[in-house]
Amino acid sequence: MNWKQLLSAKRWGYEDRVMSDQFDARSEFQRDYDRLIFSSPFRRLQNKTQVFPLPGAVFVHNRLTHSLEVASVGRSLGRLFYTLMKKENPNIDKEYPFLQEVGNIVSAACLSHDLGNPAFGHSGETAISTYFTQGAGQKYQEHVTPEQWEDLTHFEGNANALRILTHAFNGKDSKGFALTYSTLASIVKYPCAAADGHIKGSHHRKKYGFFDTELNTFEKIAQELGLKRDPENIKGYVRHPLVYLVEAADDICYNIIDLEDAHHLKILSYAEVEELLLPLCGGGDLRPRLNSLADKGSRVALLRAKAINTLINGCAEVFAENQERFLNGTFDKALMDALDEQIVEQMKAISKVSVKKIYNAPTVVQIEIAGYKVMNALLDEFIPAYLKTNKMLFDHKLVAMIPEQFHTDSSGTYEKIRAVLDFVSSMTDIYAIDLYRKIQGISIPSLD
Repeated sequence: MNWKQLLSAKRWGYEDRVMSDQFDARSEFQRDYDRLIFSSPFRRLQNKTQVFPLPGAVFVHNRLTHSLEVASVGRSLGRLFYTLMKKENPNIDKEYPFLQEVGNIVSAACLSHDLGNPAFGHSGETAISTYFTQGAGQKYQEHVTPEQWEDLTHFEGNANALRILTHAFNGKDSKGFALTYSTLASIVKYPCAAADGHIKGSHHRKKYGFFDTELNTFEKIAQELGLKRDPENIKGYVRHPLVYLVEAADDICYNIIDLEDAHHLKILSYAEVEELLLPLCGGGDLRPRLNSLADKGSRVALLRAKAINTLINGCAEVFAENQERFLNGTFDKALMDALDEQIVEQMKAISKVSVKKIYNAPTVVQIEIAGYKVMNALLDEFIPAYLKTNKMLFDHKLVAMIPEQFHTDSSGTYEKIRAVLDFVSSMTDIYAIDLYRKIQGISIPSLD
C-alpha cells in the first residue's frame, strides 16, 4: 500500500466532485471532523455509558467526553508522526501532499469510533447478541443467511459505526455523512465480515468491521484506497495504517483516564494511582511538582497528562520507524504492545488493577446487569412487532414509536431486524430506561 492512494480526499457519495483547495479555511479532513461534532449521533454520546454509571454529583467520563479526548490524543499522534517523517525527508509534502493531514484524519476517525456503540457500554452489545443466541431471537435463524446470522449473534459497535456513517437512512441524506474515504477506512479496526471475524492467527481478527449490509460499501472503500487483501483471510483486508493510530489513541485514553475516574469515585486511592502512573511519566523528578499541589485531584491530573505524553511519543515513534511493515500489512500487534518493555509491563499492571477494582466495581456491574435487562426487553417488544405481517393493535402502536428514519421498505427478515437494531442501538441510556419503564407499565407518561 502507499500513502498517495491511502490518503484520499474523495467523499463517500460524491466521488466525481472536485474537492476544494487544500489551503482553504478548512481542509476536506477538517470538514469531516466538523460534520461529526455537529451531528446528532455524536451528541447522543453524552448520555451513553463509558464505564461508570452516568454521573450524579461526581463527574466521570461518558462516551462523548471520552471520544473528544481520544480525538485530541489522535490528532497529536498523527501530527507527531508527520513531524518525524518530515524531519527524515524535508521534501515529503511534494511526494505525499496529504501526509500533513494525518492528524486531522485520525482525529475525525477518533471522534466517530464509538458512534455505533449502544447504550450501557459493552453490556448493550452483549444484550443484543444474546437475544439471538439465547433469547427469543433464536427463532429467526432459519429466516436469514448464515452470514447475516453471524452479524446478529455478534453485534459489533465498530461495524455499526460504519453503517451510521454510510447508510441511506429513510428520509435522510442518501450519501450518509459523506465523509472522506480515508476517514471512513480509519475507523474500521477489523476489516472483515462477521463470518470471518474469528479466524486464528491474525491479531486483529477478534471481531469484525462491517455488517452484511455494508459489505459492498467497504469493498468500494478498500478498492479506492488500495487496501491489501489479508493473506490469512482472502475475504478480508489488512488494516488501513491509520487504524493503528486511532486504536492507540483509544487505548491510551481508556487505560489512563479510567484510573482518574476511579480516583474521583474513591474506588482507587491517590497512592494507588500514583504507583501505577508515575513509572509512565518519563525522565526527571516529578516529585517536587506533585508535592507542590495540595489537591490530590490536581496531582492525578498531572500524572495523567505526563503518562499520556509518554505514550503518545512512544506510539508515534513506533509508527514512524515501522512504516514499511504498516504499509505491507505485516505489523502484527497493537502499537501499545510494541512500546518499550517496561512501559508494556506497566500497562499490563494498570490493566490488571482496572479489571479487578474498576470494571468489577459494584456500580459498574449493576449498570451492566440493568442495561442487559433493558436492552433485551426492548428487542423482545419491537422486533416481533415490526416483523409481523398481520399486526395486532398493540403491534401497530409499538411500530409507530420507531422514528421514520429507521423504517425500511424491504420485506426481508434480516433487513427488518437490522432496522430495529438501528433504532435500539441509537438510544441513550436515559432514553432506553425511560422507554423500557413506559412499555413495561412501570411508569405512566403524563402530558405535562
